[in-house]
Amino acid sequence: MVFFNYATKEITAKIVYYGPGLSGKTTNLQYIYNNLPEEDRGNMVSLATSEDRTLFFDFMPLEIGSFKGIQTTIQLYTVPGQVVYDTTRKLVLKGSDGIVFVADSQKELMDSNLESVDNLEKNLREQGMSLKDLPHILQFNKRDLLKIAPVEELNRMLNRYGVPHFEAIAIHGIGVYECLREITLSVMSKISRELNVEEFEAEPIKAEDKIPVPSSLREEEPVLSGSYQEEAPQEEPEELLLETSPFLESEPSTPQEEEEIMLESTPLEEPKEEEKEITVPIELKVDQDTREIKLKLSLNIKLSRK
Repeated sequence: MVFFNYATKEITAKIVYYGPGLSGKTTNLQYIYNNLPEEDRGNMVSLATSEDRTLFFDFMPLEIGSFKGIQTTIQLYTVPGQVVYDTTRKLVLKGSDGIVFVADSQKELMDSNLESVDNLEKNLREQGMSLKDLPHILQFNKRDLLKIAPVEELNRMLNRYGVPHFEAIAIHGIGVYECLREITLSVMSKISRELNVEEFEAEPIKAEDKIPVPSSLREEEPVLSGSYQEEAPQEEPEELLLETSPFLESEPSTPQEEEEIMLESTPLEEPKEEEKEITVPIELKVDQDTREIKLKLSLNIKLSRK
């Protein structure tokens, strides 16, 4: 049940990740939490035991901005997968506005998936709710493992109301954002109808800005099918560069122009004058036989070179 604060104009919705033990519910929340900016997330509480990764629940408020002038917060929870914690699952499920059912794709765990779906419907009925009328989607996780069930079989066995489904490898973040975006849009669309406002139009989260897939995985990322996936248009890097780069508005300088600019901007240093003096001493000699006097004058020569 969505909580609406009329005084502060704030909406708080609750989304629960449900599924069998170790199917990847907590992994989804951990990936979302680790890849969101700090200003768009709250504190995450995770309690783990040796039997199950989540004993009670995970709680993560997720700010998604303004919704028709109303501040909106999404609270994400997971439930313990083991049957012995069914009472805790009921408490966490109470008042939920949307469900993400995380199924394990391994063939040998199909019975666990079926048991968890039956348990989900039973717990909702006890609270006067119906899975058919509640926004929910299916995530088929662990698609990178061997001996996994085909998507058609998983849909036939688990997707009882024909809701959107997605293949995922939650540990690498593949399919995590798509599931979060789809369930968020479904929940907000229902809220808009209940509050009698216009249809929800804004996209709450942008995958490329807030939950990026690691570049090391993009090349090896498998092609996953899903009812909500869209093919991304192929972009031409050269055209985008011409449109977005302000440095290409003017023609590039030729090598000659660049050389002239460099000469103009770099002043030439004036050569320093070098002076050198040469002094020749005076020599006076008298020949005793001829009585001749030989005189040598000193010369002072000043050399200047630029």
